[in-house]
Amino acid sequence: MESVTHHGRETAYRTANRGGEGPTVLLVHGSGGTSDVWKSQLRIADDYPVVAVDLSGHGESDDANADAGYEALSAYVDDVLAVAEETDATVFVGNSLGGAVALSAVLQREVSLDALVLAGTGAKLSVLDDLLAWLRDDFERAVEFLHEPDRLFHDASEAYVEHSREAMFEVGREVTERDFLTSHDFDVRGKLDDVEVPTLALVGEHDHLTPRSYHEYFVREIPDCELAVVEDAAHLAMLEEPTAFNAALTDFLDRRVK
Repeated sequence: MESVTHHGRETAYRTANRGGEGPTVLLVHGSGGTSDVWKSQLRIADDYPVVAVDLSGHGESDDANADAGYEALSAYVDDVLAVAEETDATVFVGNSLGGAVALSAVLQREVSLDALVLAGTGAKLSVLDDLLAWLRDDFERAVEFLHEPDRLFHDASEAYVEHSREAMFEVGREVTERDFLTSHDFDVRGKLDDVEVPTLALVGEHDHLTPRSYHEYFVREIPDCELAVVEDAAHLAMLEEPTAFNAALTDFLDRRVK
């Protein structure tokens, strides 16, 4: 892991570069996750240098003193922009909350990118009231809910699901609750025509957390946006079906930015 210091804290990130000549791709995880969720995307480093960030309070990154909502989202955007500047990354790939972070960087900070990939996310990320209550009062129940079929995973092995559960417990209740509350507060509907960068909306076929309709909305509202679907996967399609996810990602980048 490497790190960059900014705003009085260190943000950790991992890199992979095997001589790829395409633009550097920066991967942003979702709520309760870490850069580990992108481990299979390091395979594309023969063609595209890859950077995967740990947002504040996740993985090996220092936490930010930020309340859920606008403050936390702004801190996460700061993390991503600091890493992007350090690594010359010009393609952002965001999953779930990570998609909100990437969109906020484009819409609020006017960061200049070669491409944007919105993978399992939405322009509005409402969270079920029951899930918000469990995140506050019964974290174990919240984690179990998220790991029921067609939420984070469609049909992953039990060993794989258990590893994901353990990873979320390691991030912890407070940070994970902050993430979901921040997602719940996020809403950029009506603003997407300001996204002036080639965009891919990439969704798992069975994703019930951020379904296909969310991504079809991106296609309608973002001036230059196309849709791709990863079959046999749910919300964490990059983990569950990495070969198909990577193929969709690199096909888009090969056509649009390489």
